[in-house]
Amino acid sequence: MDMAWLEVFGTAARLGSFTAAGEQLGWTQSAVSRQIATLEGELGVVLFDRLPRGVRLTEYGRTLLPHAEALLDRLDGTRRDLAALTGLTAGRLRLGAFDSANAALVPAALAAFRAAHPAVVPTLTEGLSGNLLDLLADGSIDLALVTAYPEHRYDTERFALHRLADDPVLVALPRTHRLARRRRLRLAELADEPWIAASRRPEATLLAACVRSGFQPRIAYEVAGWTAKLGLAAAGLGITLIPALAARAGRPDLAFVPLHPDDTPVRHVHAATRRGHHPAPAVTAFLPFLQAAAHG
Repeated sequence: MDMAWLEVFGTAARLGSFTAAGEQLGWTQSAVSRQIATLEGELGVVLFDRLPRGVRLTEYGRTLLPHAEALLDRLDGTRRDLAALTGLTAGRLRLGAFDSANAALVPAALAAFRAAHPAVVPTLTEGLSGNLLDLLADGSIDLALVTAYPEHRYDTERFALHRLADDPVLVALPRTHRLARRRRLRLAELADEPWIAASRRPEATLLAACVRSGFQPRIAYEVAGWTAKLGLAAAGLGITLIPALAARAGRPDLAFVPLHPDDTPVRHVHAATRRGHHPAPAVTAFLPFLQAAAHG
C-alpha cells in the first residue's frame, strides 16, 4: 500500500472535500479522486460517500481513519529519526584506537566533536591495531585508529584507510640528562645508556632501531605501559623511545628529543573504515576532527 494514498485519504477526511484536499496537497480534484479510488480498490471497500457538496466518511472510512493517522505519525517519526542522524542531533560513534593515540590525539578530537555535536554518543575501545581491525570487520566498532610502520601492509580490500599523520619516535630523557638539551641525537650516542623497554628482546620493541644502528641496547627495566616507562625515565633510571603521539601527554620533568632522520622509526597513523559499507553520518563528521587534532 502506498503511504501517499493514506495521506490523501486523511486530508480529504479532515477537510470533507476532494477539492479542498487537492488544494492543500497541490493536486487537482480529479487526481485526489483517482488516489482515493485506487485506495478503495486496494482495500475492497468504499471509504467516502460522494455528496453534491463534498464527501463524507462511510463506516469503512471511519474505521480506517485512526489506523491511517497512526501509520502516518509513525512514518513522520521515522523521517524525524533519520533526519536526526543526518543532522547529528542523534546517533552514536563507536571508536577504537591504539593506546598512544589515546594519550592526546583522540581526547582532543573527541572533545571538539562533542562540543560541536553534543547529541551524538561516543564510545571508545582501546586495543592493538590488529585487534581493532577485527572489531571493525565484524561491525563492533565504526571507526578504528590504527598504526604501523611502512613495511606493514593493510588489507585494503576490506578496509578504507584515511591517512592522518606520521608518528616519529623520540628519545625520552630526564631533563637533567647531559643530552637533554640537544636538538637532535644519533642512536649511536646512546649506546652506553641503560634502556627501558617492553621486552628484553629489543628486536620485538622500538629498540630494534638500536640494533639497526649497530649496537645491542642494555635493557635495565622491562615494563609495558607508557606511564611506567616515563616514570622510570623521569627518575633517572634509564632512557626510552616513545612515539611522538604518546609524548604529547608526556611529563614536564622529561625531555623528548628527536632522532636523526636516518635513525628515526616512523609509524603511519590511519583512520580505518569498512570498505563497501556506508559509514554512519557521525563517522563521516568525526574524520575532520581527527585530522585537525592530528595536525594540531
